[in-house]
Amino acid sequence: MSILIDKDTSMLIIGITGKQGRIHCKHILDTGSKLLAGVAPGRGGQEVEGVPVFETVAEAREKFPEIEAAMLIVPKQFVRDAALQALREGIKLLVIITEFVPVMDALQIVHEAKTLGAKVIGPNTIGVISPGKSKLGIMPEYIYGKGHIGIISRSGTLTHETASNLTFKGYGLSTCVGIGGDSIIGMNHADVIEEFAKDDETDAIVLIGEIGGCSEELAAAKIKEIGLKKPVCAYIAGMYAPENKKMGHAGAIVSGGMGTVKSKVAALEDAGVTVCPTLGKIVEFMEEYNTRTNGRLKSLEPQID
Repeated sequence: MSILIDKDTSMLIIGITGKQGRIHCKHILDTGSKLLAGVAPGRGGQEVEGVPVFETVAEAREKFPEIEAAMLIVPKQFVRDAALQALREGIKLLVIITEFVPVMDALQIVHEAKTLGAKVIGPNTIGVISPGKSKLGIMPEYIYGKGHIGIISRSGTLTHETASNLTFKGYGLSTCVGIGGDSIIGMNHADVIEEFAKDDETDAIVLIGEIGGCSEELAAAKIKEIGLKKPVCAYIAGMYAPENKKMGHAGAIVSGGMGTVKSKVAALEDAGVTVCPTLGKIVEFMEEYNTRTNGRLKSLEPQID
C-alpha cells in the first residue's frame, strides 16, 4: 500500500485549461496516474491531452463517479470557491497548489474539509506522489524512485533535493507529501506521520521542516503519543533566519520567539528523532539504517544517472 494515493486513485484537475494546468496534466498522465477529468468554467466540452473538460466538479463526477481526488491550480482569488465546490461534491483528497491563499479563505476550506471528512494538502504545495503508482502534484517524477522511505516536507525545493539525493544513492520512496508553505494548511507533519505509521511499505521517514508555526513540534508530540517505532530523521531550514522576517513561504517566520529552529530541534530530539544539520546527512542516516537492516531500504527501481 501507500498513503493518500495509489494506482487506483481516480482524480481530476481544477484549472486544467490554464498554462500550468495543461503542463501538469501531461506530466501526471505520463506517470500512468488515473487522471479522468478536468474542470474549467466556460471551457466545458474541450479536451486537454485527451482528458475531457467539464464546467463543474458535479458534472465531472456525474460522468466519472469514481473520482475521489482533485488538484486545484487556479489564481488565489478563485481558490476558496473552487475548493468548497470540490469538497461539497464529494472530493475526499484536495491538493491546493496555489500559494498565498487569503488566510480566511484557507481557514474556511480546512474547516469544511474536516466537517466533510476530507483531507486537504496545501495551500502552496507541490502535492503528493507515490512513485511507480500515482502522482497528484507538480514534482518532477523522474527523481522520485520507488521504495520504502516516506518524506513529509513544508518545502517543495527541499523535497526535490532530498528525493533526488536518496534516489541517486539507490534508496527509493514510498510516498512523498508536500504539506505546503502557507501559514494556514490542511494536513500537517503530525497528520502525515500518523499515516506513515500505518503504512506497511514505509520503513523509514524523513521530516523536512522550517522556521515558523508549530507543525514540527506537533509531529514530535504525535511520534511520542503513538510510540512510533519506525526511524525518523529530520532537517529544519532557517537556522540563521532573523526574527519577524518572512523567509520565502508565508508560514516561514519567527515571531515572539516562537517557531524557532531551536524549539523544533529540541522537541524532535526529545521524541527520538535524529535531526540532521544538512540535507546530505539524511542520506548518511538512511545508509546506516539500511546497513543495519540488510538492505531493507534499497530502491525498487534502477537508480537515476
